[in-house]
Amino acid sequence: MPTPGVVGVVLVGFGHGGRVFHAPLIAHDPGLHLAAVVARSPDRRAEARAAYPDAVVAATLEEALRAVPDLGLAVISTPPATHALLAAEALGRGLHAVVDKPFVVRAADGEHLIRTARTADRLLVPFHNRRWDGDFLTVRSLVAAGALGGVLRFESAMESWKGPSTKPWKRDAGAAAGGGVLYDLGPHLVDQAMVLLGPAVPVFAELRADGGGAAEDSLFLVLEHEGGSTSHLHAGTRVPLARPRFHVTGAASGLTITGSDPQEGLLAAGVLPGDLPRAAAGRPGAHDRGRLGRAGRTEPLAIEPGAYPSFYSGVSAAIRGEAPPPVRAEDALAVARIIEQVHASFPVGRAGRQGTLP
Repeated sequence: MPTPGVVGVVLVGFGHGGRVFHAPLIAHDPGLHLAAVVARSPDRRAEARAAYPDAVVAATLEEALRAVPDLGLAVISTPPATHALLAAEALGRGLHAVVDKPFVVRAADGEHLIRTARTADRLLVPFHNRRWDGDFLTVRSLVAAGALGGVLRFESAMESWKGPSTKPWKRDAGAAAGGGVLYDLGPHLVDQAMVLLGPAVPVFAELRADGGGAAEDSLFLVLEHEGGSTSHLHAGTRVPLARPRFHVTGAASGLTITGSDPQEGLLAAGVLPGDLPRAAAGRPGAHDRGRLGRAGRTEPLAIEPGAYPSFYSGVSAAIRGEAPPPVRAEDALAVARIIEQVHASFPVGRAGRQGTLP
């Protein structure tokens, strides 16, 4: 059981997100205690018991709440279509809630959750952990310092080559159920773009389903920001040669960062959160990912260390009333509205079929 002043946490979902991102980071934070894990699958429950023998492992949130009555925080890491219902249940039981991406599938559900959290005086925090990718922290620092001049175009890509998904909701679920890369990777891309450059509207998108499933596995999205910058966002799971992770064109200089932040892979390999900076720095190519360019000349760009533990340290501080939440629910709601607008205006196709925004 948690010691006084430490918040008891129930983690709902023990798939890849629960196992790799949430559980290790929760267990690492001194202000939080992983007291319970909820998983429908018997195999997942067995994995949770083996990994966290001191936690209560249950099949439902109701069962976990009966077994551990003094919980303070629920973390929702389940398929997208279940997020709104489970978060509402947690808030209704007096718990703070962290909700994995996508925050909600329908923006109206996000509006309802925000009202519910305010009425209950509970925190509602979207898990937009990619704000703490080292490469994004680097870009954000340079833009904030004015090192690039005004940003003209922000290009961001999360691309990989994967075989057919073994998760039916990812392979075949339509937009109404939160399927496809726009709901899977799009929240990270859109959130990062708006954190960097401010509010935006979608002006073009191409969604493609080329891997045999019903949901799109390829995305190209153009956002226009209120400040005049443009974002070109790419995501795909069937890309044999990925674009640079970031390519930013500024009025004074530009930058390119290749590869991807290593924190997810390291956590999946069993590296403890406290060891992430050292392990990331020791990976081959860790110091050769970035280039900064000015007037036709380029120079190496050092990439800041990633900081995934900062998310839950921020949640813990917010629960104690010492700081605002690390991610605002209103930010995730703005992302959800953009995704809904894109799906309403640009149909998924296999030959670049395009729609028109109203």
